[in-house]
Amino acid sequence: MSNNKAPANAIKSKKKLNLNTQFIAGLVALALILLFNLIYEPGFFRISIVEGKLYGSIIDIINRCVPTMIISMGMTLVIATGGVDISVGAVAAISGAMVVSLIGYNFDSATGVTTTNMNMYLAILIALIVSTICGAWNGLLVSRLGIQPMVATLILMTAGRGIAQLITDGQIPRVYTEDFSFIAQGSIFAVPTGIYIALAVVLIVYAFTKLTAFGMLCESVGINASASRYSGINAKNIKLICYTICGLCAGIAGIHIASTVQGADANNAGLNIEMDAILAVVLGGTSMAGGKFYIWGTAVGALIIQALTTTIYSLGVPPEIIYVVKSLVVVIVVMLQSNLIKNLFKKIGSKSKKSSAAASV
Repeated sequence: MSNNKAPANAIKSKKKLNLNTQFIAGLVALALILLFNLIYEPGFFRISIVEGKLYGSIIDIINRCVPTMIISMGMTLVIATGGVDISVGAVAAISGAMVVSLIGYNFDSATGVTTTNMNMYLAILIALIVSTICGAWNGLLVSRLGIQPMVATLILMTAGRGIAQLITDGQIPRVYTEDFSFIAQGSIFAVPTGIYIALAVVLIVYAFTKLTAFGMLCESVGINASASRYSGINAKNIKLICYTICGLCAGIAGIHIASTVQGADANNAGLNIEMDAILAVVLGGTSMAGGKFYIWGTAVGALIIQALTTTIYSLGVPPEIIYVVKSLVVVIVVMLQSNLIKNLFKKIGSKSKKSSAAASV
């Protein structure tokens, strides 16, 4: 009886060790970036309260990575199933364009009265429904029609910004109401509201994947979709749900972006954010091949990306270099996740063990 329990305990401890290793590795990388900033700028960790709101470089890093962190939560589930969604930036633009256009902003200079076309909360609900439908559309193409995820989501990535421009009539509508600005620019107990939103999304996704069987089903589909199907798991529905959730997360991020700039810029809202989301997921320890995923690791990955971006800006490096750096990081991380590199490290590890064993003899 004890022999049966021992292997099970070993497997549990091994899984726990892997999770801690992925999470700690991300924290170490983040700490090194922050330490470099502290050396370069001694007042980097200084935090002040101005008009009841926290300000400082650390607060800026956390606050500015909110859209990326929110989108990367949905991207984590998609990548865990062996897919990818490159349309999240366009979906965010659609969501922002929808909510701003629905709310509207009318200012009467004669009376000084400001009016809106629709209740803000109703407009947000409609925008989130539309973004969720966009995610479901991607999921249908991938799960039901069997189109490759990159190609399926490329359709909405290309057409999405055109849809956003149609919604705004090619203009950049503005909303200057305090309620809408509060979503991204307000504060609760001196902490920016965007941080609360990102934390809520992370906690909800984490609870949904850990307190239910959905997380295990995602990993099963990502590891082997055929075997999962034979074991009774509806892999198509799992993929559909993951892409739908990813669309919803992109919609939330789009509303936050629109609130930040107090308007809807269909061309620039969420531009290239899909690359940051994918990079955050990969840096968090989730393999692009699918399978095991790490929600908190993804959150740390989003912070690493924003900290790296802030560091590059503070050094006075041209903004164009940021994309080169991010691309190099993606290439390095993906290469480290390849079977060839993994087998190479295993061979090196086995040789070192044999040599140490021989030396001890």
